[in-house]
Amino acid sequence: MSNPGELEDLLRRLAPQVLAALTRHYGNFEAAEDAVQEALLAAATQWPGSGVPDRPTGWLITVASRRMTDQLRSELASRQREEKLASRIPPEELLAPAADRERLTGEDDTLTLLMLCCHPSLTPPSQIALTLRAVGGLTTAEIARAFLVPEATMAQRISRAKGRIKASGAQFHLLPEDERADRMRSVLHALYLVFNEGYTATSGAHLQRGELTGEAIRLTRTLRRLLPDDGEVAGLLALMLLTDARRLARTRPDGSLIPHAEQDRGRWNRESINEGITLITDALARTPLGPYQLQAAIAAVHAEAERAEDTDWPQIVGLYQLLERLAPNPMVTLNHAVAVAMVDGPRAGLALLEPLDCDDRLARHHRLHAVRAHLLEMAGDHQAARSGYQAAARLTTSLPEQRYLRGRAARLTTDPG
Repeated sequence: MSNPGELEDLLRRLAPQVLAALTRHYGNFEAAEDAVQEALLAAATQWPGSGVPDRPTGWLITVASRRMTDQLRSELASRQREEKLASRIPPEELLAPAADRERLTGEDDTLTLLMLCCHPSLTPPSQIALTLRAVGGLTTAEIARAFLVPEATMAQRISRAKGRIKASGAQFHLLPEDERADRMRSVLHALYLVFNEGYTATSGAHLQRGELTGEAIRLTRTLRRLLPDDGEVAGLLALMLLTDARRLARTRPDGSLIPHAEQDRGRWNRESINEGITLITDALARTPLGPYQLQAAIAAVHAEAERAEDTDWPQIVGLYQLLERLAPNPMVTLNHAVAVAMVDGPRAGLALLEPLDCDDRLARHHRLHAVRAHLLEMAGDHQAARSGYQAAARLTTSLPEQRYLRGRAARLTTDPG
């Protein structure tokens, strides 16, 4: 395999399978994850010269298992447990059916690993970091760069997450049905947050981070293959595809932000749009309604409009009303207010924003100030709009958003309104 990118993609696909195999048989997630990372490093070093083995997964499992066996021997020597260690399942048999336990399929392994990374003892940032490291196969350095934190900080976050999982006594097995639904919500939320950070980075010089949106879509596709009848998984994948379809049209050559209404829709990715619309249409027709499906449906209405002025805003208002009843959230209210303003006028939208000033989750978020400023500008109150844009610019740590918001304020500076 001469292309480094192809090798990197292969290793990322294989990483969760190898980690799952070791965790299942050795029962130590933290030690298994370290061993797998060493095996991946060995493969990245050796395979470009020697070629990819016929059984790459088995090769990685063998190398990782040897590393883990050495570590366990070292740790257990003082307690004279060499004999027990020697009876461990040989590395080459890790993929074979086990006689004394039910053999999980590789697909179940991936799902179990996702659920383990989203253990309820972890905070959402820790769930995201561990998911990207263990299931996504990203290195600590790559995750740190994506979230603009020092590598040492991210390493500590991941280490603490693995420590919490170990302390919780969590076992590597597929959860019973009555627990699986709650954990799946955490898995979907983690993937949603990864995508959002990639699509609109919360800080830094770039508006978007394609490595994160791409990884979120890849992992959600994997989840979709594992759970083809889950409407919310389909809804999340559809939402990602329909949103990411606009990526190339969101920025100018200099990296500056282009608002949704001003984007060149000819640059939207029609293949992603068609796939997203097909996914959400099917999910809505045959599965129970959920929040991700409703968000995808809203994105589909936007995608189907050939021009911004052709957008079916009344339909979007109706979908947001459903979404607020099903999953109330201040960000949903914020977007609902914009839709209402497009149907009933800016003052109606502004009225919906008033309760958000008392919501601690959003009161100091730049998006609230930016949306209010936009609606005030629509209403003709340019002085208040200018103040709102300036406040929003002070609160965001994204440089492209800062420049955009200050530009909006500057355009209103000389206006007597």
